Amino acid sequence: MSQITRESLLTLEAYEKARPELRRDAMARKGHRKVFIGPNVMMQFEDEATLRYQIQEILRVEKTFDEAGIQDELEAYNPLVPDGANWKATQMIEFTDVEERQVKLVELRGLERHTYIKIANHDKVYAIADEDLPRENEEKTSAVHFMRFELSTEMIAAAKNGDPIAMGIDLPAYHYHIDEIAPETQSLLLADLN
Repeated sequence: MSQITRESLLTLEAYEKARPELRRDAMARKGHRKVFIGPNVMMQFEDEATLRYQIQEILRVEKTFDEAGIQDELEAYNPLVPDGANWKATQMIEFTDVEERQVKLVELRGLERHTYIKIANHDKVYAIADEDLPRENEEKTSAVHFMRFELSTEMIAAAKNGDPIAMGIDLPAYHYHIDEIAPETQSLLLADLN
């Protein structure tokens, strides 16, 4: 998967003109790359297109047009682009009630390390979470985590062969498993692999 470059970004003016169509396309793409694990955890699998859209939106909101500011965003988001042997995702723990969320983030401490992908009969691949900075402390976890799932050559071959991609979380306080993610999502994730 290619990295996002300065040349692949639109100027603020060009982005503003194209934004309605780009936003519609990005929201549709993001929607097909989501997996819900249980009622309160959503995985947003990223790719170059979803992250480029995210950068464009940040540059637009912050009115960033200087090269240093643009480079900062590229450096922040490029590590989230899958590199052909892994999947990368933003994990969001979602509770609408603020007080409930505060309690649950204490109960769900470590959830990010208990999130896995399983392809057919291969071992579970647990997420490598929050490599950029710690998002969990001794008291609670964060509502947002950035993670990657490193896949072996055999796992990639099995997935490309059509073997089911399962996902789950095996934290005792939050235990959910999906036998097979949606076919459209699976197809998009396969396109992220070499």
